[in-house]
Amino acid sequence: MIIAPAELHDVAKLLAFREEAAAWLRRLGSDQWSRPYPADKLLATIEAGTVFMLRDGHTTAATITLTPDAEEGLWTGDELAEPSMFINKLTVAREYSGQNLGGRLLDWAGDRAHRAGARWIRLDAWTTNDGLQRYYLSQGFTHVRTVRKGVAVNGGPRVSGWLAQRTAQPADHGFTDRSPAPTRLRFAA
Repeated sequence: MIIAPAELHDVAKLLAFREEAAAWLRRLGSDQWSRPYPADKLLATIEAGTVFMLRDGHTTAATITLTPDAEEGLWTGDELAEPSMFINKLTVAREYSGQNLGGRLLDWAGDRAHRAGARWIRLDAWTTNDGLQRYYLSQGFTHVRTVRKGVAVNGGPRVSGWLAQRTAQPADHGFTDRSPAPTRLRFAA
């Protein structure tokens, strides 16, 4: 499988991934991702070069967003002073579930973050999705805290404030990586 940056034409696929994931989560009793995601915000992340697609031939199997920018109001000033990259919107197509693609994408993200000079890969997960939280813990993440107050970037109430991190480190994820070399992080020493 090949991982490469998302392209502008991938917006429709990414929105469909989110809808598929939201429907699956609803069947599990979760309200995660029940609100539509604005296509213009998704397009901006693609243009910023932070969205990556995992392709199996002509089929997109999964996606991950990896950015040096933290969502406002989640991490402390001291935490933001540490070199970190942030994972968002990790989604695996249902037809590819059970193949550990999510775990391998997390390894890829940790490897890429390490090459960019990050100490940590960090994420925020849905505060009421215990299964997702257990998944991240099983992937080597440590729970930092849960932020329940504040307003999310999209103007709604804070719903994704379960914060976790793990060390950014080299990894053998097994993908053919066609993404450009990561930009080195700038941080206060």
